Order: sequence, then structure tokens, then C-alpha cells
Amino acid sequence: MSSGKVKAGQLWSKNKDELTKQLGELKTELGQLRIQKIVSSGTKLTKIHDLRKSIARVLTIINAKQRAQLRLFYKNKKYLPLDLRVKQTRAIRRRLSPEDAARTLEKTKKRQTHFPQRKFAVKA
Repeated sequence: MSSGKVKAGQLWSKNKDELTKQLGELKTELGQLRIQKIVSSGTKLTKIHDLRKSIARVLTIINAKQRAQLRLFYKNKKYLPLDLRVKQTRAIRRRLSPEDAARTLEKTKKRQTHFPQRKFAVKA
């Protein structure tokens, strides 16, 4: 497939071997175009641009597939690699877990039972 542009939708159906093979082809073609640009000083810039973007697409899909496989591998494990964890803000990561936040201390429980909120009746 040396037409230059590569559609991302078509790449998702391919397996890893086909993707790496296509990546190699695109890289060799890019190298040849760079040599042609130097020798002939013609305008090969648009084709080089398209090839570079195609290489980026292929690499993106390879990486996405790898990450998906890693997520499946680590799904029921106790620990997850840092780069596979959900991206959150620093404050959210530092926040107490819902269980810890709902927990009441022994001293607080005693205080609530021994000194409950006073109830007042309003006279009419």
C-alpha cells in the first residue's frame, strides 16, 4: 500500500504482524522519498507529509492495541501499572476513599450517643 495516505479505520482490523510490516514499508518509502528530494530537488514535500502522518497513524494503532491487551492482562490483578491507571487530578488521587470518609471514629460515636442533639418543643 504505497499510495501514501492510510485510513485508520482499515488499520484496526489488521493484526500486529500486518501492522509492523506496513510500518516497515512506509518507513522505507519515506527514506526513498527523502533521497529523491535531495537528488532531484523536486516538490516531494506533500507526499513526505502524508507518509509521515500515515506512519504516525500506524504507530498510534499499534500502541492502542498493546495498551488494550495490557488492560486485559491486568484486569483482575491487585496492582496496575501507573500509565494504565485512570488519569485523575492530584487532588482526587489524594482524597480519602468513600469507605474511609464515611467511617466515624470511636470517640465520635461515643460523643453522639452520650450527648445527642437536644430536641426542643415549641410552646403554642
